[in-house]
Amino acid sequence: MPPTTTALSSLLAVMLAMLSITLGASLAKSLFPLIGAAGTTLFRLGCAALLLSLVFRVWRAPLDRRTLLGAIPYGLSLGAMNLLFYLAIERIPLGVALAIEFIGPLTVALLSSRLREDFIWLALAIVGLLLLLPLRAAEQAIDPLGAALALGAGVFWGLYMLTGKRAGALLGAQAPALGMWVGTLLVLPFGLGGVSETSFTLPVVLTIAGVGLLSSAIPYSLEMFALRRLPLKSYGILTSGEPAMGALMGLLLLGEQLPPSQWLGIAAIIAASMGTTWHGGRRRADPA
Repeated sequence: MPPTTTALSSLLAVMLAMLSITLGASLAKSLFPLIGAAGTTLFRLGCAALLLSLVFRVWRAPLDRRTLLGAIPYGLSLGAMNLLFYLAIERIPLGVALAIEFIGPLTVALLSSRLREDFIWLALAIVGLLLLLPLRAAEQAIDPLGAALALGAGVFWGLYMLTGKRAGALLGAQAPALGMWVGTLLVLPFGLGGVSETSFTLPVVLTIAGVGLLSSAIPYSLEMFALRRLPLKSYGILTSGEPAMGALMGLLLLGEQLPPSQWLGIAAIIAASMGTTWHGGRRRADPA
């Protein structure tokens, strides 16, 4: 595949993954009163693991050292990231949680960067995030525990990027399904308490399936496609669009109005995403 085509297809994959995640998170919040944040995380990962296992036939993967080395670190970081993020959005707004969580991949992008152009796009993404975050107390009071949980989710998001690239190299397309089974086992002790007395009606079951599909099965498969083709610094800056995507979904689905400064933040993040993709594709084309 030509470098330009690879860059564009990776950009599209990341954008679709962000759209799916923000839609899934909005749907998941409707389950919190019924089964709790941990219970929602458990069913999200479990349903996604089951769906992806059927698609990619993971039972054919050999249970050897290579599989374990790829799946376990990836699955542990994936499970912890999801659990902490859902616990965070139980306390703070979705867009704010996404912006705080992004500190993880932003740090990975910074540590992976070596060229001046990368820092220009990274700086533009940081400016966009600062414009999106409600830093003044008069705008919005942020729960400290919710912010800490989102920050913890960001740490595991950074680890998810590192372990995901390794898992993709070792396991290929089966990596998300295997990782989600590990993540499900990690979340299981925390999520069981919230579901023991829940009545699983058809609407609840369909909502759980939708959350698993939109929040895990679709986006993590798309992200694995991108992680296997993009440098970590490019992927890290590309995912800066997720808070912007969350803000857009809030406007379209929830009627949340944003001040002009936050729309400027969205524009800055989109510009940073497109800039790093274009430069990344050009640098890969130059040696050839």
